[in-house]
Amino acid sequence: MSAPAVALPPRAPLAEAARRMDEYGIGSVLVVEGGALRGIVTDRDLAVRGLGRGLDSGAPVEAVMSPQVITVGADDDVYVAYRTLRRSGVRRLPVVDGQRVVGMLTVDDLLLDVFQRVADLLGPVAWSILEEPPGPPSADSP
Repeated sequence: MSAPAVALPPRAPLAEAARRMDEYGIGSVLVVEGGALRGIVTDRDLAVRGLGRGLDSGAPVEAVMSPQVITVGADDDVYVAYRTLRRSGVRRLPVVDGQRVVGMLTVDDLLLDVFQRVADLLGPVAWSILEEPPGPPSADSP
């Protein structure tokens, strides 16, 4: 999870959302008002709902945000996040503690988790192969 999540108020201009995405190397910003999650704006929202509809860069992010945001709880385990992503088809999950946003979990974060788990599992196997290479014993082996 990335924490804290990058967030803007609903009246922030589209240009600010684009600047934040560029600055942080991310594909979305959360729209938060009074500490509560109101929506999410993705790079696709900026392109399709913003530029595609002829909105000015000064238009508010609430004009292009998706107000129905699928989230996971801060106390949920990683398997809840996997299931939520698989069932919903979204690529980003805000992590909330009650109404307060505490971070952002992405498909990339979960891929890194999978890679780490595979490495942890295969690490001992790899070391055993390095210590005893596979194949027939050499002529000088006992």
